[in-house]
Amino acid sequence: MKKFIYSMFIMSLLVGMMIFAAPSTVQAGVQEKTYLRKVVRNGRVRYIRVKKPSFYRRHRNRVNMALGTGAGALIGGIAGGGKGALIGAGVGAGSSALYTYVWNKKKRKYVKVRRN
Repeated sequence: MKKFIYSMFIMSLLVGMMIFAAPSTVQAGVQEKTYLRKVVRNGRVRYIRVKKPSFYRRHRNRVNMALGTGAGALIGGIAGGGKGALIGAGVGAGSSALYTYVWNKKKRKYVKVRRN
């Protein structure tokens, strides 16, 4: 029963972390970070000002792998001690790699920014 309570507590902490890590909207009056992206169409070169992607979008693969490995090690450590933590880290790394590289591949989206 203790293991179940501990695991539910840890899972609720992980969900809480995900809520606070979600991207927030830009506040009014705060200028967004932008950069110029080169676009070539029909031999013509144009530079379009686009928003800088968030930290998660830029480092998505590393963040997903780290979170999966850490969560697996945490759950394995609670369930089986030191050896369980090692096994859990391996399972977490494998499952997060499967999610990141096979099931949910990166889709790039570029957003144009208007100048006022």
